[in-house]
Amino acid sequence: MTRSNAGGALRAGRAEADSWPSLPYTEWKDTCRTLHLWTQVVGKVRLALTPWLNHSWQVPLYVTARGLTTGVVHHKRGGFDMEFDFTDGVLRVRTPERNGDLPLEGGAVADFYQQLMELLDALDRPVEINPVPNELPEAVPFTLERAPRAYDPGQALRFFQVLSDADRVLKRFRTAFLGKASPTHFFWGSFDLAVTRFSGRRAPLHPGGVPNLPDAVVREAYSHEVSSAGFWPGGEARGEAVFYSYAYPEPLGFRDAKVRPAEAAYDPAMGEFVLPYEALRSLPDPESALLDFLQTTYVAAAELAHWDRKALDCVFGEPGRPRSV
Repeated sequence: MTRSNAGGALRAGRAEADSWPSLPYTEWKDTCRTLHLWTQVVGKVRLALTPWLNHSWQVPLYVTARGLTTGVVHHKRGGFDMEFDFTDGVLRVRTPERNGDLPLEGGAVADFYQQLMELLDALDRPVEINPVPNELPEAVPFTLERAPRAYDPGQALRFFQVLSDADRVLKRFRTAFLGKASPTHFFWGSFDLAVTRFSGRRAPLHPGGVPNLPDAVVREAYSHEVSSAGFWPGGEARGEAVFYSYAYPEPLGFRDAKVRPAEAAYDPAMGEFVLPYEALRSLPDPESALLDFLQTTYVAAAELAHWDRKALDCVFGEPGRPRSV
């Protein structure tokens, strides 16, 4: 079952190809809100079919060359995957037997939900999901989300270009750590790209309280000490895209630590260091500045929490060169 491709014109009118394109939240917030809900629908399909993994690592999406994917999802009738292809402007569902495309167009979330369920049925991959959004203050079930939702494919493609840049740097940062570290994940609940390092020690019980997310999920996610960093493309809590870095539990003195670049600062409301994206992209070398932010905030967290950095830290990885032991 293949639906018409609504995104072919993107190739001619795609956003600027340069790295670190502008992403003002005020311009793309409507598309951002729509895409957030769509990723929740898709992510919940994976959640419904995938065994639980530590720290909810079974639920995220992953950055690809064209968008965001679930990776392979195992179904009793065979594996499949789903990818938001921001170049073609479709959600692509692939099985070994055949594929189906769902155009990414404005409209009601309820319609997107129904069309995806119908497409999965047609591809012989039926699934039932919990249709209630997570981590949003107002959790209107997808089936009842009838309000028209805007979607600008050019803005979505620009967001993906930023996400690709962020993914590249976060993955490089991850190579400089020998301890347990997460893959680079896109969490559809909080709508952010993240990578997390672990000290190896247990953490105090998390208080929970995340909107529309069971406390048991939050407490399992933060069962061990972490230093976590990532990219968030903006939202109502803070109306701009930012890179962030935090520690759980937050060690004494962390919020007063000196970090780089100078554009970064601790945000008490968010409980983390933030580096505004628009400030970063204005710097002469955004990639180096972002690595500096990631490294200095990690060092502050690890030093103040007395991590065994001698055992955990290493130099950045290089292509084709194994670690010496």
